[in-house]
Amino acid sequence: MKKIVVLLLLFSIHAKAQLGKSMFTKDPIVNLENFDKQRVYWGYFLGFSSFDFKTDLKNDPLPGYDIDVKGHTGFNVGLVGVLRLHEYVELRLEPGLYYASRTITYKQFTNELEGVREVKATYIDFPLILKFSSLRTGNVRPYLLGGLSSTLNLSSNAKSKDGNELQKFRVKQWTQNYTVGFGVDLYFEYFKFSPSIRGVFGLKDELIRDADPNSPWTGNIESLKTRAFLINFTFH
Repeated sequence: MKKIVVLLLLFSIHAKAQLGKSMFTKDPIVNLENFDKQRVYWGYFLGFSSFDFKTDLKNDPLPGYDIDVKGHTGFNVGLVGVLRLHEYVELRLEPGLYYASRTITYKQFTNELEGVREVKATYIDFPLILKFSSLRTGNVRPYLLGGLSSTLNLSSNAKSKDGNELQKFRVKQWTQNYTVGFGVDLYFEYFKFSPSIRGVFGLKDELIRDADPNSPWTGNIESLKTRAFLINFTFH
């Protein structure tokens, strides 16, 4: 992870120098002038993510009942397929692999074994994204994006019969989400680099409840939905 961060920092320094030459001179050099005229093209992305859960409690939770969810930094990588629909609109398929981890703390417990659940996940995400680009200025082109996705959790223990009484916090194997974000296309001599910032929000409840309807871990939860912050670096 540290090596990847260092490489990205070195690349950003080099990118800044190259863009400075092509943007802020009297006669800027326009790179990849016809790149966006392609009907179909491909790429890949890598980046960082932080996943947590949006937790909605029932109207009458137990006294003192409270949940804290802490997300940890993860890593994501994937492929990109682009279909140009219009000069300013692209349809993008961006299947990716995401490594995520969350710590859920139930504050009514004093015993860590009962009150803390580590929820780790390996996601395969299948998003369909619409990208709306602005006019290109030199070698820079800002954009907005939004879309829907279905996500498979390879680490899901949905088929387990055990519950939280045996330290098993269960979530569903498949989830559906929507994504919104923004970014900028930077055009270099041989490739296009597109950093973006995105938010991912779950559409449906993902929690599998314990068999006991009064379970102190799941009985007071109305819904549990994915929420994530992504930073992606895309190369075409």
